[in-house]
Amino acid sequence: KDGENVKQKGENSDENTWWYPSEQQFYSALKRKGMEAREEDMKVVVAIHNHVNDTAWEKILEYERVHCDECRNPKLIKFMGKPKELSPKATIRSWFGYARPFDRHDWTVDRCGKTVRYIIDFYNGQPTPEAQMQGAVSMYMDVRPALDSFEAFIDRARMAMNECLPSQPKRR
Repeated sequence: KDGENVKQKGENSDENTWWYPSEQQFYSALKRKGMEAREEDMKVVVAIHNHVNDTAWEKILEYERVHCDECRNPKLIKFMGKPKELSPKATIRSWFGYARPFDRHDWTVDRCGKTVRYIIDFYNGQPTPEAQMQGAVSMYMDVRPALDSFEAFIDRARMAMNECLPSQPKRR
């Protein structure tokens, strides 16, 4: 198993790191879910999966950095795939003709005693012409706090302002 950068809640150092599935575990999980999979593809599929998880965690940490005064070490408590359930944002976007995500995850984070839920919508992206010629896959992740609290709304607004006004110093 390869270690990843996503930290989970726990006291023991072995309990503080999520582990990626092995190629065999990933293949078995796909088959168990009735998905089409080829064992010989698993090395590449697992590498992509691991990279996507690391990227999602980094995007979550961008939001969590706003709260670094209250918590310097947020940890992942759990995650859940919800591929058939559209988030409220994805639902509204689909009403206006935008593409639906092909997958959704909800990640729950422990912010030093406070539970915060994040939604990750996964969309097919448009690879560059060069990448397309090489058969590359492109995807976009929309990572944001779930609107479970007024604080989550403020966090989203803060992040939007940081993106719109990059000259503003970002709080670390």
